[in-house]
Amino acid sequence: MENAPRIQKEHRMTMTGAHVIGSPVPRVEGPLKVRGEARYSADITLPGMLWAKFLRSPYPHARVLSVDVSRARALRGVKAVLTGADIPPRLYGRRLRDMPFLARDRVRFIGERVAAVAAEDPDVAEEALGLIEVEHEELPAVFDPEAAMQPGAPILHEALATYEGLPAPPPDIPNVHSLARWSMGDLAQGFREAHRVFEHSFRTPFVHQGYLEPHAGVVEVDGSGRLQVWATNKTPFVLRKHLSESLDLPEEMITVQPIYLGADFGGKGSVMDLPLCYYLVQRTGRPVKAVMSYVEELTAANPRHASVITLRTGVTRDGRFCARHARAIFNSGAYGAMKPTPFVNLGGAAAGGGVYRIPHLQIDAYSVYTNGVPCGHMRAPGEPQMIFAVESQTDMIAAELGVDPLEFRLRNGLAEGDPLVTGHRLTHVRLRQTLEAAGRAIGWGTPKPGPCIGRGLAAGERHVGIGQGSAEVALELNGLVRVLTGVPDTGTGAPTVLRQIVAEVLALPLGQVEVAMGSTDQLPPDSGAGGSRVTHVVGRAAWQAATTMRRRVLERAAQELTLPAEKLDLRDGWIVADGTRRLSLDEVTKRHGPLQVVETYVADHYAALTSFSVQAAEVEVDPESGQVHLRRLVTAHDVGRVLNPQTHQGQIEGGAIQGLGYALMENLVIEEGRVAASHLGEYKLPTIKDIPPLETVLLEEPGGPVPFEGKAIGEHSISTVAPAVANAVFDAVGVRITDLPITAEKIHQALRARPAPTR
Repeated sequence: MENAPRIQKEHRMTMTGAHVIGSPVPRVEGPLKVRGEARYSADITLPGMLWAKFLRSPYPHARVLSVDVSRARALRGVKAVLTGADIPPRLYGRRLRDMPFLARDRVRFIGERVAAVAAEDPDVAEEALGLIEVEHEELPAVFDPEAAMQPGAPILHEALATYEGLPAPPPDIPNVHSLARWSMGDLAQGFREAHRVFEHSFRTPFVHQGYLEPHAGVVEVDGSGRLQVWATNKTPFVLRKHLSESLDLPEEMITVQPIYLGADFGGKGSVMDLPLCYYLVQRTGRPVKAVMSYVEELTAANPRHASVITLRTGVTRDGRFCARHARAIFNSGAYGAMKPTPFVNLGGAAAGGGVYRIPHLQIDAYSVYTNGVPCGHMRAPGEPQMIFAVESQTDMIAAELGVDPLEFRLRNGLAEGDPLVTGHRLTHVRLRQTLEAAGRAIGWGTPKPGPCIGRGLAAGERHVGIGQGSAEVALELNGLVRVLTGVPDTGTGAPTVLRQIVAEVLALPLGQVEVAMGSTDQLPPDSGAGGSRVTHVVGRAAWQAATTMRRRVLERAAQELTLPAEKLDLRDGWIVADGTRRLSLDEVTKRHGPLQVVETYVADHYAALTSFSVQAAEVEVDPESGQVHLRRLVTAHDVGRVLNPQTHQGQIEGGAIQGLGYALMENLVIEEGRVAASHLGEYKLPTIKDIPPLETVLLEEPGGPVPFEGKAIGEHSISTVAPAVANAVFDAVGVRITDLPITAEKIHQALRARPAPTR
């Protein structure tokens, strides 16, 4: 197959003692999904269940003067209609509570919910929406974040200073609800040391996560008065907490049930429509289901932030970075409620220094209210925007200085013990090796196969995620081991890796280990999926539980065999002494009963170890049309031990393809506050025909904090694709695209705008 990925390992380490770790074992959930037996939120059907639909604003900014729902309530099959006046006047949010469940006196974006309907049938509920009459008074709107920051701009949230969840008093800048700042060194001194100073601005668009399963949820109050929830949410325990706070219910009265997710990519972490479903349940006494249409997904969910990023960078006479001021303006949309981070911002903005030693560095990241779709998180939030700017400017400076871009990166790259702007001093720094490996694989410095063909590089680094993970490992009477996790399966293969970890520790055949998802009643709190953390924190919890289980099993067997436990070992489901089988696991459990171990692992700070990734792109540009053909893509990664090559490679390929979409085609166009696309057919995502031959280079080295010395991989291949492509386009035809996506039209215009060569 022409586009089949090729994987090469530059430094293969010894897998001493590995049993199933390092093997491409089949996905645990694969058969269920292939047979259509995996249950998703939209599949849940309960007796007497009603359907919820929501009336949404057609205006980007307007005062709500009146809402008449009398005709809708009279429609046959309608069981409840709610407006803002019918529910408590609370504001909600993942961190910053600034968004109403239903608009009361004002709407701030096209798509904001104004009324909620529950009916026997989804078509009836939809019909009822058309019978609701709303009187609006249009207000001035602002859509550009830079314009929103200017004096005299319409103020979207006059009461911002009173909102719960603000990390600090908001800056005295119109419509800015968050300013995150990272710095080190003395910026003024750094620029005084500069021989040359370069300043460039870059723009990135809104991007939808592109998951196929839309947001959906089912809410029921059971016979004991407990709230039962099934939801497309990747953080069940956090969801329970948010629902408790939003609805003023004790957490112990809420159960989030286990369910599969049809992908997440960062977009499925909010309560979305669930509180309104609860209020409809309260009004009707019946379970309620809500499933977003894709029109709603595109106009009212939580896409990746658009951004405007300006980098001012000082370089010394010998071509070394000495100072940088990065200013990132993120278009937050109408609300900040969809962002979970402490700064209500995007932590990836801290990548403004890139993978380079810059002694004097300041990064200012603003989140700005506009009358657009409220933005949230998408994989590596804030980092794809910032890395596009940083790695594009790196090439631009190299070109101005007449230095090879690879050599320029090697000259300025981070080294052992260097600090990041976040304060971490790095260990096991393998940037040089990763850059050189990517260069070799793409043929850097060798003749190109034809005219208008260019090559580009881009480098990045990403941490191993932190948080809290929990797992239960239970040895049953039949000798089977069951692993219970509170993390939903988002499609990454996490259950498969947990199964491998437990099987490895207990030296069991994979067939003796089963993995299941548990509800929020069954395990201690868990941070859930996201932030490159699952294999680290949940894997560590599973490893600890299995290790404790192993010790207890051997202690029980020691009693039976009258041998010291340290003389015993586990192998293929047997307790072994002196290489001879003595007892099977099921014999131990039949004599002593089943065993159950629950462990929680907390990682509350980032390790000094990081992982580097480099993308190398080769493109061909048609000089007449500007069309870009991505001929090859090399994705090189500094990794620890690879626990499952199949799922590991899947994460690399998925991220690279998402980065490709960001680079060349994806753009959630919003014109005067209105989203132009109404479904995924109009919102261009990469297909198999868009994907070039992909070569993966893995530089393996032990030492990662993940069980069995692994490192994170989930979000590493995304951020560097777009700048690698932009740099390759410049290398091919000499035009620089500073606003994504890189389209044929932009290249064509740039080529036509170049001055004619002088004779």
